[in-house]
Amino acid sequence: MTNSRDPEGRRRALLAATVEVVAEVGVARTTHRAIAARAGVPLGATTYYFPTLQDLVAAALEQAAEAWDADLLRWEPQLLRAQGEPTDGRPANVLTQLVLEYLADQPRARLECELYLAAGHTPELRPLATHWLLGLRDMLTRVAGRPAGYALATLVDGVFLQATVTGEAPAAEDLRLAIERLWDLN
Repeated sequence: MTNSRDPEGRRRALLAATVEVVAEVGVARTTHRAIAARAGVPLGATTYYFPTLQDLVAAALEQAAEAWDADLLRWEPQLLRAQGEPTDGRPANVLTQLVLEYLADQPRARLECELYLAAGHTPELRPLATHWLLGLRDMLTRVAGRPAGYALATLVDGVFLQATVTGEAPAAEDLRLAIERLWDLN
């Protein structure tokens, strides 16, 4: 159980538990009770720190978005470096590897898809979902150019969705070939 004398620790535990619960059961089936149990705090702590379940879910998803932003900051220089390297370091190979590494963390990939779906029903979550969508598209556009960046972002989002639904990542070679063809749109 999280120490009641550490309010910031309880808040962090609630946010981490919310991310886990949403990734497991989805936003629609997430409850205060499930979050409190996962965080090891009394049920009342959820509303003490976050007035509504929606506030708690939104705060947890915002925290998860920070990790996504960090990924994009890490991905961009890798892709830029790959553009100047010999054939084995081509951007398509690097982006394929980055996407497959991301998909290896299935709970995280499910969380992203949950955010997209929840944003369709919850206007308060739309800016966060839009931030995630546009962050990928903007980064890929900076690296690959406008037409290719837009197409690549659409492909990657589709791959994330398909992998979340099927539970399986695409074959690396199939993904690499699709990325390679789109990369050359400019």
